[in-house]
Amino acid sequence: MLKKILLIFGIGIYTFVTKAQTKDSIPDKVRAIIADKFPAIRVLNLEYEIVGGFKYASKYLNNPLPKGEVQNMHQANASVNVNLMKGKKWTLGTHVGYRRLSAELLKPDLNTQQMNLEKQDYHYHHESLNFTYYSRLFGKMAIYSASLMTDGSEKGFERVRGMLMGNLVLKATREVQMTLGVVGLLDPSALVPVIPTFTYKRQYQQGWVVDVVLPKAVYLRKTILGNGRASFGSELDNNTFYIYDFAGLSSVQIFNQMNLNSGLLYEHNLGRSFIAMVKTGMRNSLRSRISEKNKSQNDFIYEASTDPSFYFNAGLSFNPFAKKRVN
Repeated sequence: MLKKILLIFGIGIYTFVTKAQTKDSIPDKVRAIIADKFPAIRVLNLEYEIVGGFKYASKYLNNPLPKGEVQNMHQANASVNVNLMKGKKWTLGTHVGYRRLSAELLKPDLNTQQMNLEKQDYHYHHESLNFTYYSRLFGKMAIYSASLMTDGSEKGFERVRGMLMGNLVLKATREVQMTLGVVGLLDPSALVPVIPTFTYKRQYQQGWVVDVVLPKAVYLRKTILGNGRASFGSELDNNTFYIYDFAGLSSVQIFNQMNLNSGLLYEHNLGRSFIAMVKTGMRNSLRSRISEKNKSQNDFIYEASTDPSFYFNAGLSFNPFAKKRVN
């Protein structure tokens, strides 16, 4: 399945950062900022995550169910980012991702409400094709992107969506980088169609960095051990997969869960373009819902609230254009 998915072209929100050819060009200046803000965007990224057990309360069609328990959960993630074509003021890139989630849980039967022990295994793939154009607006650098995205499960493709994005670079110096933007979602399941974005990065002495990427993450970072970087903060993470024959329904349902992961992150440049990563902390689920795949998440049939849980994530990425020293 993974081999088949890796042959599919798709769109990412941000374009992969390529090697600079003209130091004074607008695209290369902007790419440097994006690479600094989103270090996870690399050619190849592999991750494995373990989540500790937790209890949850749920409702089906607004009717409360007995409390359930997830005894253990783990997932594997893989993603590929490739720049397909580029000009002086534009780039065309693709992003392909795959996730496999496995869990053991005690859950109530929707009809009898008796507790059953179940093993669940889900596959989710997502692809995107992204066109980005670099220009100037009000005398400042601007980035415009249009994306076409697909996703699905081991049974095939389920949805096609779109995204439009604009970013204005307000400041870009060695010490401070700041952008302001907006994202428009062409997706009937989106909670809101338009999302404002703001990024701010400030470098201080002795390797300290404040890194804010709203609405995604807030981190305080510190360069350590020469080629290492430790970070403390919080980051939003979305978990999605498709469900078939849920409660006897013939329509395909989609599970959407938004988590807030808070804790420690450590990255280390191993040389030869490889970067290792470990992160751990507490996970709080902000929203867990099941709805029909082409309907709004507000029109849900199932909702759950979970207790906080411990998580541990380890990963390895490959980036041929990564700096030997993490700044």
